[in-house]
Amino acid sequence: MMIHFQHLQQTFIIYFVSYRDKFENLLKLQKLLGLQCSHFLRRSDIMDSLKNENFDLVIVESFDYCTFLVAEKLGKPFVSILPTTFGMVDFGLPSPVSYVPIAHSLLTDCMDFWGRVRNFLMFFGFSMRQWQILSTFDNTIKEHFPEGSRPVLSHLLKKAELWFVNTDFAFEFSRPLLPNTVYVGGLMARPIKPVPQEFETFIAKFEESGFVLVALGSVFNIAQFQKSLKEMNSAFARLPQGVIWKCNPAQWPQDVKLAANVKIVTWLPQNDLLAHPRIRLFVTHGGLNSVMEAIQHGVPMVGVPSFGDQPENMVRVEAKKLGVSIPFNQIKAETLALKMKQVIEDKRYKSAAVAASVIRRSHPLTPAQRLVGWVNHILQTGGAAHLKPHAFQQPWYEQYLLDVFLFLLVVLLVTVWLCGKLLVMVARWLCVARKLKKA
Repeated sequence: MMIHFQHLQQTFIIYFVSYRDKFENLLKLQKLLGLQCSHFLRRSDIMDSLKNENFDLVIVESFDYCTFLVAEKLGKPFVSILPTTFGMVDFGLPSPVSYVPIAHSLLTDCMDFWGRVRNFLMFFGFSMRQWQILSTFDNTIKEHFPEGSRPVLSHLLKKAELWFVNTDFAFEFSRPLLPNTVYVGGLMARPIKPVPQEFETFIAKFEESGFVLVALGSVFNIAQFQKSLKEMNSAFARLPQGVIWKCNPAQWPQDVKLAANVKIVTWLPQNDLLAHPRIRLFVTHGGLNSVMEAIQHGVPMVGVPSFGDQPENMVRVEAKKLGVSIPFNQIKAETLALKMKQVIEDKRYKSAAVAASVIRRSHPLTPAQRLVGWVNHILQTGGAAHLKPHAFQQPWYEQYLLDVFLFLLVVLLVTVWLCGKLLVMVARWLCVARKLKKA
C-alpha cells in the first residue's frame, strides 16, 4: 500500500504541474489515506498500546484527517497543526469573502469588484470540494465507530482545543482569528551553523556578486521535467552570480551541459545558506517552510510554484513585495533570467524582505514558546472551551442569520400586504364617499 501511495503521490504531482485532473487525483489520494486509516484503526495492538499510555493530550497534523479519528477513538483532547496556509482546511474561522481570499482563488486581500464576485462564487466551489474530501473518510467512520456515536469529520475539526497555524503576520494577509488560533510560523527554525567549506569555496569565486540559492523542495523531482530543467540551467548561465542548486547530480541528463556558474548538489544546508551575507536571491518552489526561512533571513525570492499551497504562498510573497513568481510549467530561460535580475537589482525587494524579517523576529515569544505556552494553558484550565465561540454549536442557518433574515422578510411581506389591504379599503371608502356626496 505504501508503494502505491508513493506512486499516486508522484502521479498527482505530475498531473498537478501539467494542470490535468488536479482535484480528481487529490480525491484519489484522500481515498487512499482513508483506506490506510481503516488499516491503522484495525491494528488493535497499536490502538491498545496508545490507550494504555498515560498522556493528557494528542497533537495531530491536519493533512491526514485520520489523526482526528484516532484522537476521537482514544477519547483524548487534541490540538491540531495546520502546515499550510489558511483556506486549505475549514475549521470554523470567520472568513468574510470581501477580503479573505478563498483557497486556490489566487486573489489577495485587496480585491476589486470583479475579484469579490469571483471570490464569492468560488466560496461555493470550495465548500463542495471540502465536503467531497471529508466524505472520503465516511466508510472508515462507519467501520470503526458504532451507529449513534459516529463523529462528523467537519465537527471534529472544530473540536480541536487549539489550532497552531504555520504562518506569520509578516507573510499572511490580516484576517479575523479566534482565540484558539495561534501563529507558529518558523517553528522549525534552527540556529545558524557555519556553511561547509565546499560551499564557501564556491561562493568565494564570485566575490561581491554573491550567489543565488535554488531549492525546489524534497517532494518534487526536477529530473522528471527535462524541458524545465534545461530552461532553468540556461537561465542561471545568464547570471553574474554563482548558483547553488539542490538537484541530484546522478539524475542530471547527459545531453545537458551544466552552466559554468552552477553547482548542483544532492543536499545543502538551506537555512545556513539563506543566512549567508553574500546571498542575493532564493529561487524556491514556494513551500511554506522555505518561505518562512527566507523571511527569517530577509532574502527576496523568485518562486516557481508547482502544486499544493505553493501558488497561494507565492501570491502572498508577491503581494508583500518579497519577490515575484513564475508557474513552473511556464518556465522559459529568458523570462526566468529577467525575473531573477529584476529581484536582485531592484533594492525594493530586498528592503521589503528585510522589513518582513524584522516583523518575523520581533515577536515577544518564539514560535516554540507560543506553542508550549498555549498547550500548558489548556492543560491547566481543563480545555479550551473559553477560547471557542458559541458559533461552533450553532447550526449553519443560525450562524449566517438566515432564520433572522427569513423572519424579517416575512414581517416585511406581511406588513406590505396589510398596507396594501388598508390602502384598498381606504380607496373603496373614498370611492363610496364620493358617490354618496354626488347623490
